[in-house]
Amino acid sequence: MTLDDLAATIAARAGASAQDSWTAKLLAKGPEKCAEKFGEEAIEAIIEAVKGDTAALTSEAADVLFHLLVMLQSRGVALADVMAELERRKSQSGIAEKAARTPSQTPKEG
Repeated sequence: MTLDDLAATIAARAGASAQDSWTAKLLAKGPEKCAEKFGEEAIEAIIEAVKGDTAALTSEAADVLFHLLVMLQSRGVALADVMAELERRKSQSGIAEKAARTPSQTPKEG
């Protein structure tokens, strides 16, 4: 399965009954809940990465990707748009890309 396949499945399930589909149920709760769930899954992936459990990290990474795509769906952001942004960034280094951001676009470093 590709991310495109997964995004298409999520889009198809968005219109399903919340009783029949976890995706539809999550989307029905709104973008804020979708973002919260994505954050929870990201934290779980971080924990497994730190622990070094590759099998658990693999599972959590799948959850992160799924919930990222659900969050994007909840806000009407197409995976193709995200991929186009990655393509745009491909030709410059991450350091140069970060330096080109305006202060409001630059994440705070701890």
